[in-house]
Amino acid sequence: MDYTSLAREYMQVMHHMRNKSGQKKIHDSMHGENFMLSYISRRQGGIIPSEISNEMGITSARIAAALNSLEAKGLITRRIDTEDRRRILIDLTEAGREQAKKHYEMIMNITVNMLQYLGEEDAKELVRIMKKLADRSPEEFI
Repeated sequence: MDYTSLAREYMQVMHHMRNKSGQKKIHDSMHGENFMLSYISRRQGGIIPSEISNEMGITSARIAAALNSLEAKGLITRRIDTEDRRRILIDLTEAGREQAKKHYEMIMNITVNMLQYLGEEDAKELVRIMKKLADRSPEEFI
């Protein structure tokens, strides 16, 4: 098997997919403000900025800038932790919860449609392969 040729083909397909609108929306949901809203929503609020920073793997300065933007849009609030007054906790506003919900529904709709397009067998196989890859860290392939 020529894995180098297969890798080139894989990279071309990934590049082509990245330029598709639906795939871009899914990719973008894993980054930036939408990811933050989703993460805060899943954690049911009351989280500290460093948790978001650790989850996203980006600097606290970038997190602070994004949180400032979300706060200016009325999507989050910040409050002092009553148990440790040095900590700031982040919560979603009602508008933030609604935006996170709408974004989740949009991503789920795109994903469901994509899996339906593949058909039952291929959809299950795709998920199986993605789980297998998710079990390994990228560093293990170096």
